[in-house]
Amino acid sequence: MHFRIGNGYDIHRLVPGRPLILGGHKIDHPEGLGLDGHSDADVLIHALMDALLGALSLGDIGKYFPPDDPKWKGSKSLLLLEQVVKIIRKKGWDVVNVDLILVLERPKIKPYIQSICTALAHALSIDLDQVSVKATTNEKLGPIGREEGIACYAVVLLSLS
Repeated sequence: MHFRIGNGYDIHRLVPGRPLILGGHKIDHPEGLGLDGHSDADVLIHALMDALLGALSLGDIGKYFPPDDPKWKGSKSLLLLEQVVKIIRKKGWDVVNVDLILVLERPKIKPYIQSICTALAHALSIDLDQVSVKATTNEKLGPIGREEGIACYAVVLLSLS
């Protein structure tokens, strides 16, 4: 088998008093909300890491960065992503492409997409045209529509080195 596909998903609750970090970037939320979590709660990178690990049947991010381990408290997810990339490369695989969909009502992500894609391409050691980040709303439906949280879906394609 020369290719593997992985899917990832993550959702975190929006809370006051936390920075909003998406794709490794601090983003201003109009109400000053951020994502709740043990690390920086970056749902985009968490979904991506789960997709990468899942493609190779390596478990999920909780296996490598347990939320009850104080070592990972406040960690930057971009640095954790780099560790996951080392794991998959050590197994002999390369990232072909990643496709991510953020689901949130606010704030608008369009102004940040290019810099997020650039940061992800750098962390994954791939070209910018191998990274796709899109954003959509939940049309005011459910917990995301009520602005209680933000979610992300991720798909990755890996190939043997």
